[in-house]
Amino acid sequence: MKSFPWENVMPSEKIISYLNSGKCFKLICGAGNQNTDEIMKLCALYAAAGCKFFDLNASVDAVRAAKEGIKFSGKEDDCFICVSVGTKNDPHISKCKIDSEKCVSCGSCEDVCIQKAISTDVSSRIINEEKCIGCGKCIDVCPVQAIERYSKEISFSEILPPLIKEGIDCIEYHTITDNEDEVMRGWSEITKQFDGVLSVCIDRSKLGNERLIGRLNAMKNACQNIFMVQADGAPMSGGSDDYRTTLQAVAAADIVLKANITPYVIMSGGTNSKTMALARQCDLNVSGLAIGSYARKIVKEYIDNENFLRDKALFEKALNIAKELVNTCK
Repeated sequence: MKSFPWENVMPSEKIISYLNSGKCFKLICGAGNQNTDEIMKLCALYAAAGCKFFDLNASVDAVRAAKEGIKFSGKEDDCFICVSVGTKNDPHISKCKIDSEKCVSCGSCEDVCIQKAISTDVSSRIINEEKCIGCGKCIDVCPVQAIERYSKEISFSEILPPLIKEGIDCIEYHTITDNEDEVMRGWSEITKQFDGVLSVCIDRSKLGNERLIGRLNAMKNACQNIFMVQADGAPMSGGSDDYRTTLQAVAAADIVLKANITPYVIMSGGTNSKTMALARQCDLNVSGLAIGSYARKIVKEYIDNENFLRDKALFEKALNIAKELVNTCK
């Protein structure tokens, strides 16, 4: 049984209705984010603010934390859960690590980590794997190249069945790679195991427009599921709230929409409060947007408070901020 059933209506039909409205708001908790306390609080807050779609790390613990948060909001009959998986070395499912022998403990990485995943360990910095989302901001500022990304080998045939049993409504497949065989092998595994809504997150960092569209067409032709695309302008680049930051997200969606692959296209990657306004200025008929970094950043100080869910005044302050962001889709 699905996690959020409605009388006489299948969850997939509810999702399609939400996408067709053009007002879909999807909260990205982070494909690599295993911090269940943060996930639970984020889902409680944004569900109360009107968000219906939640994108999570592909783990049973993350799904359970999200359900707990959504239940806290009282919106458990009106929300959808999506889990994200990806090809090997896709940054969305990667982590970062610090070479302690190279680290000079300058603190630059700790200063830029929006997840607060980096701390001091004697004479060097360490990264909390549970909190790290693999965004790479620490790599960019390290003066001695002491930080690198890494990915763990995962088997979809092992990780997906427990998640499907737990109750999910969507699986998103991240495909930042130029290896078409690898992409299609993973896609084959996913489509064999799951009969719900499938989403493909794709960007142009490894592909030109022609190859990107070719890949999406091949993936669509290889599945019978409801098919949507998350057009990622600049993966995990959010944080600033301006038009330039979100420009590539709108441009990526425009490319996918013009190819007429699917009517269900969501913008991501650098998305913020300006994204929908820019899309409307460009007359893009998108289904909505997915926001991660920016959505988490603007409520971070409240979420980190241990009394967040017990202090009504504190929760209300964060709720007003979250509502303002969610309402940009309306």
